[in-house]
Amino acid sequence: MVDQDLKTSVKGQILSTSDLPTLPSVLDEVTKLVDDPNSSTEQVAKVISQDQVLSAKVLKMVNSPIYGFPGRITTIQHALVLLGLNVIRGIIISTSVFDMIQQAMSGLWEHSLGCAMASGAIAKAAGFEDPEEFTVAGLLHDLGKVVTAVQLPELNEAVRMTVKEKDLTYYEAERQILGFGHDRINAWLARHWHLPPNVREAMTYHHHPDRAQHYQQTAAVVHVGDFIVRLFEYGNGGDDQIAYFKPAAMKILKLKMKDLEPVMDEVSDKFMEISDLTF
Repeated sequence: MVDQDLKTSVKGQILSTSDLPTLPSVLDEVTKLVDDPNSSTEQVAKVISQDQVLSAKVLKMVNSPIYGFPGRITTIQHALVLLGLNVIRGIIISTSVFDMIQQAMSGLWEHSLGCAMASGAIAKAAGFEDPEEFTVAGLLHDLGKVVTAVQLPELNEAVRMTVKEKDLTYYEAERQILGFGHDRINAWLARHWHLPPNVREAMTYHHHPDRAQHYQQTAAVVHVGDFIVRLFEYGNGGDDQIAYFKPAAMKILKLKMKDLEPVMDEVSDKFMEISDLTF
């Protein structure tokens, strides 16, 4: 058991606002426009486009195989119309902390991209509308690991050593050392960054989709997506274990295991295509 004083101390450090990854000021402006019923997609696109580096990153991501529109989206406004604001916001967040992800854990970016692509394919197989929303939830599902690595490097190293010495999953080791896992950190991050509730619940409950209160389907898609990308050993989520698979996720999605076969074929073919997607 983790000492309660340590757990409280760790939680305080993790949740320190001043130490959280900073996001582009563009996001604040975009959020204000979204809350204004008189604003238009054109206005939102104009604000994002003013940051040329950020715009280039967003367009690179939306034209990748992950979203299925390779080479067709040439403007931010076009991206907003096709994918929606929630997806674009998720892309802005992930690409903005790309360097931090790369430094935090070797292979975590690839793992996140793989989970994103698998989540989109699963959402399509389940017949859900707007599979891109599920994709962005998969993209952001492990951000809590990044925060721990950046803000608590010594404890993060203890987690890594526990994974190695006890042959545990990263999630199990986090709970032993920190007293809670990256899913708890994800919940706070998602609220702090005002992410939509479906993405927030997927980030929070992707290890336990049956515990999600309102968006079990989104959490279940990311749970299965995480399982698939680990099965293929694409990227690195912090350990070499196959994530525990909850059959409840398939019940929530109303899918059979055989329904995942075409999904696995699809993602297998695309993994190599996204392997060089860097920023």
